Amino acid sequence: MKNSYEETEISNELKFKGKCINVKTYDVKLSNGEQSYREIVHHPGGVVVVAQKDENTILMVKQYRFAIKQESLELPAGRLEKGENPDDAIKRELEEETGYNAQTWHSLGFIWSSPGIFDEKLYLYYAADLVFNRQHPDENEIIDYFEYNINEVLEKIENGEINDAKTICAIHRALKNGYLKND
Repeated sequence: MKNSYEETEISNELKFKGKCINVKTYDVKLSNGEQSYREIVHHPGGVVVVAQKDENTILMVKQYRFAIKQESLELPAGRLEKGENPDDAIKRELEEETGYNAQTWHSLGFIWSSPGIFDEKLYLYYAADLVFNRQHPDENEIIDYFEYNINEVLEKIENGEINDAKTICAIHRALKNGYLKND
C-alpha cells in the first residue's frame, strides 16, 4: 500500500518581507491526520546557463558569496525579475555577467534548489555560438568571468573546488544531453 504524502495548509503568517525573498510560517495537516509546522522561504526563481564558447570551453563566473563567506566559482546565473520569462532572463543574465550573447539556446529543464525550505525554481539552459558584446553587471555586483576547459571544471567539481549545486546540476544535464563532451 502506498502512502499519501500530501500536506494541506491550515494557516500561514508572513514573518519577513524582503527585496528578494519572503518568509512565511505554515500550520499544515499531514496525510496521517496529524498537524505540523513549516517555515518556507519564497523566492521568485532564477536561471542558470552552461555557455559553451568553443568545443572545449565554457564560461564561469567568480564572485564573493556572503552567505558562505567565500568566493564561489559558478556558472552564470541570476534571479528572475517580477513577471519575467525565464527565456528572457537567461539572455539578460548571460550578457550582464559575461558580456556574451548566444545564438543557440536549449533548455535543460529545472531544479528545485532546496525544496524542504525554499520554493526557488531554477531554470537550466545550454547556450552556444557566443558573440561578445559587453559585460555590465548589476549595481553592487562584483563579478568576473573566466573561460575553463570542461575537463578542468569536472575536475574542480570532483575535488570539491566547485560545490555550487546549480552549477553541478546544469553541467551534469548538459553532459547527459550531449551538449558537452569530456575526455
